[in-house]
Amino acid sequence: MERQILHVDVNNAFLSWTALYMLKNGSKVDIREIPAIIGGDESKRSGIVLAKSQKAKEFGIKTAETIYQARMKCPEIQIFPSNYKIYKEYSNKLFNLLSQYTDKIERFSIDECFLDMTQYLMNSTLLEKAQEIHTRVKKELGFTVNIGVANNKLLAKMASDFAKPDKIHTLFKNEIKEKMWTLPISDLFGLGKKTVPKLYNMQIRTIGELAKSDKEKLIRKFGKHGAQLWEYANGIDNSEVKYEPEKPKCIGNSITFPENIAEIEKLEEILLSLAEQVTYRLRKEQMKANIVNVQLRTKDFIDTSHQEKLPYSTSSTKEIYKKAKQLLLQMYKPHTPIRLMGLRVDGLENEEKSQISFFQDNTDAKQEKIDSTIDKIREKYGYDVITRNKLSMKNLYKNS
Repeated sequence: MERQILHVDVNNAFLSWTALYMLKNGSKVDIREIPAIIGGDESKRSGIVLAKSQKAKEFGIKTAETIYQARMKCPEIQIFPSNYKIYKEYSNKLFNLLSQYTDKIERFSIDECFLDMTQYLMNSTLLEKAQEIHTRVKKELGFTVNIGVANNKLLAKMASDFAKPDKIHTLFKNEIKEKMWTLPISDLFGLGKKTVPKLYNMQIRTIGELAKSDKEKLIRKFGKHGAQLWEYANGIDNSEVKYEPEKPKCIGNSITFPENIAEIEKLEEILLSLAEQVTYRLRKEQMKANIVNVQLRTKDFIDTSHQEKLPYSTSSTKEIYKKAKQLLLQMYKPHTPIRLMGLRVDGLENEEKSQISFFQDNTDAKQEKIDSTIDKIREKYGYDVITRNKLSMKNLYKNS
């Protein structure tokens, strides 16, 4: 199965996050809209620019130059100190949102993440998920991101570094020649500054020229790094998304429909698909949920959501789907075109800590066996092997 990878990179993170924090705490000025920088102590000539606003960029101010140089270019520049506590807070907000889409997230830095979406696309495409994340980050968190869409980490990272800000770029194998080979060699990810002049001396100035060069010659010149440079220039990268599993606070998923849907039967069918994936992840984490939340977005971008506590903690697809369906019927207005649906479970607790409830009956054991069997089949043959036959799955959960 070809991997499905996203790279999410916050645009101008330190300045954007500082701006949001200041606005939240009563500031009347959005520092993203004025000449402003995040920097060190101005009293020290060695203090440097860590981040700059678009207005500051228009004065020619560059990241990593001294604040003294920035002040010479723009005397009225506003300077704000860095604050790691603020950055960590907003970085965690981003991570928590991304965690609703996949368990496999690598925090590459405080303001960028790799997501392995291979097992988590359901009926969506990778680009559709990127568009959904892109919109949600802007709307729910208040800042913008660039997202790279590709089949490996290298190409996803390269894609997210294309034109900024607030963009989504793809870089699939068939796009490498057009989108990547024309770039200067210095734009290749993983290429050190000291290597660039050495490649220039070899008459290699673009990524395409590096890709077409003699691999063995590069190895003789640069050792193992030469082989990697050649592979990167050709879009080859087999590295995995390195994630450290940590127990999530919530698990959810949503899907944006290619066409608006107004039929309740179709919405119920899609809700079952969401319930299947959410509970699959829940059981994989060996956790149970206490709260179910359903979200709808109309064609006019009006969002509504309902949530309700379950009578007892569970990871049962049947029980969570049943509650989600109740919430859907409560909130859905007949004949309203829907463009997005989401399902989330909260109030998570470890399986071993959950207590048997008075409300549970002996059918739960049967349902757990069904869920376990389905999970094992998916683990062996892939997630989509069962979900394709929605009608039989619906009947299975209805009649079990």
